[in-house]
Amino acid sequence: MGLVELFGVASMPVIKVLLITAVGLLLALDNVNLLGKDARIQVNHLVHYVFNPALVGGNLADTITFENVVLLWFMPVNILLTFIIGSALGWILIKLTRAPKHLEGLIMGVCSAGNLGNLPIIIIPAICKDKGSPFGDSNVCYQYGMAYASLSMAVGAVYIWTYVYNIMRVSASVVPKDAYRTSSFRLEASGEFLEFLPEEESSEPENPSKDNMDDYTLLLSSIESEENVKLPVSAKIKHQIGKLLVNSNFRAIFSPATLGAIVGFIVGVVPQIRKLMIGGDASLHVIQDSVTMVGEAAVPVITLIMGANLLKGLKGANTSFWTILGIIVVRYIFLPILGILVIKGATQLGLVQPDPLYQFVLLLQYALPPAMAIGTIAQLFGAGEGECSVIMLWTYALASVAVTFWTTYFMWLVA
Repeated sequence: MGLVELFGVASMPVIKVLLITAVGLLLALDNVNLLGKDARIQVNHLVHYVFNPALVGGNLADTITFENVVLLWFMPVNILLTFIIGSALGWILIKLTRAPKHLEGLIMGVCSAGNLGNLPIIIIPAICKDKGSPFGDSNVCYQYGMAYASLSMAVGAVYIWTYVYNIMRVSASVVPKDAYRTSSFRLEASGEFLEFLPEEESSEPENPSKDNMDDYTLLLSSIESEENVKLPVSAKIKHQIGKLLVNSNFRAIFSPATLGAIVGFIVGVVPQIRKLMIGGDASLHVIQDSVTMVGEAAVPVITLIMGANLLKGLKGANTSFWTILGIIVVRYIFLPILGILVIKGATQLGLVQPDPLYQFVLLLQYALPPAMAIGTIAQLFGAGEGECSVIMLWTYALASVAVTFWTTYFMWLVA
């Protein structure tokens, strides 16, 4: 198949995403307000707690077996490499652009964490169903492609809420005072929904002499200062582990999508459970069919919400042109090129199975726009919310060209 035909196949899913995203954007406008703030909160509840877990768990249970799970071990490693390489490139970008301290974590986050769940789940099935797909039978391609994309979503969610979360937490520790929120608030992003409660207000009276202090203050609650005493090594280790447990967002790490992936793995890998639930002859196959039916609603709803959330970028804060350009170059030029070297090297070493669809998914993980959950984390720490919306707007607008180009090239590379 020539490059022109591959370009046509690659452009179809991206065009579909753009069309549905545009509908979501229109529905979020003030004049329409069908996907306004309150509506997005309610729909995000459904996506986060119902649709995503059903989609991930159902697809993994249907395709993952004890035999082939061993062949997929490289995907979590590959996703971790995308985060590490992206972080390194983001750090270089920070040094070149001299970004503000409180935005360093945001820049490293958008450079390291790609949209590893929603976009692959949209793009891969569309490519499989196209008549010109280079991946063989459409039904087999769809079945395994959705399993790969579901695993990508689950692993990516864990890395975002452990790796990126803590990077952004550290850099956002100093922010303007007016960014500190004492009232409870809710944060939303595509497929993500979290609630945060207010910090307890201090009962101590304000000291007028503090009025001339710097405009920046520590946002995150800190643990009380240790006394200047010598502690045994074991006590210091326990203290550091305690700090890690306090600062890590384990509720987000074990999100419904992650729990759905765990259940899907158990159902698929354990032969006794698999015989009961998977297949037309299984006595409990109606449960799997119901889960699959619910999960099919995830893709269009996620795409609509993604478009509605991009409306924030039109009203976002001013962001350095060179910062935005640098992020675009990192995500759409350097990361895909380095990803090709990583996957080709791993294939030569025998670390990656010679499955064109599997290799395509691994390559695609290097050429995606930033994860929408980064906006949720930015809102949590009150640092760079407006800048994040602008970055998301431009990176997703250019994704129509960049993702189409790299999808075409990756299909040509593995076909």
